[in-house]
Amino acid sequence: MLALSINNSTQEIEELDIEMKANTVYTFFNSILIDEIQTLANHLIFTDANALSESKPACFLGEQLILGDALIIGQNGLEEVDAYIPKAELQELINYDIPKFYQDTLALLSKSDVNLYRTFEVIQSSEKLSLNLEWVLYTFNIADDRTKEYFLTELQKVLDTKESVEKYIKKMAQLAINAGG
Repeated sequence: MLALSINNSTQEIEELDIEMKANTVYTFFNSILIDEIQTLANHLIFTDANALSESKPACFLGEQLILGDALIIGQNGLEEVDAYIPKAELQELINYDIPKFYQDTLALLSKSDVNLYRTFEVIQSSEKLSLNLEWVLYTFNIADDRTKEYFLTELQKVLDTKESVEKYIKKMAQLAINAGG
C-alpha cells in the first residue's frame, strides 16, 4: 500500500510501500500510543501521541497542527487504501513556520501529559461542544498579545503548582467560547 510519511525533523516527505498489518502503525512510530486524525479528505493521518512530551518538531498540514512524524494512508469508507494525495500537493499543504505562541505553549505543555487531540466538552448556550487542545491553541494564537501572555503565564502557574493542565485547558476553552458570544 502506498503511504506518505512526513518527517518534521528533516522537513521531507517520503513515499512508502507498506503492508498494513495490525502492528504496522505502532512499528512505524515505535510506540503503542498513536493519534489518528481525519482532517485530510479521504485519508488517515497517524501521529505519535508521545510527540508533545518528547518535544518533537511541529508543522501545519493545512490548519491541522502535527507534532513529530506523520504517516498518511488513504481511506475509502472504512477500508485503508493507497494514499490519494500526490506528494507534491501534500508538500504545498505543509507549513513548517510555527508561530512563537505555539512554540512557547508547546514547550510548556511538553512538561505535562496532555494530548492535542483528546476531546473534552464545553457549553455554549446550553449546547455541548466537543473541543480539543489544538482548538484552544489555534483560538488563543489569533488573540491579542496580552491575551497570549495571560494564557502562557497562567499555564506556567498551573505547571508550577502541579494543578491539572487538562482542567486549565478546558477552562481556557470555556473562556474563549464565552468571549465569542
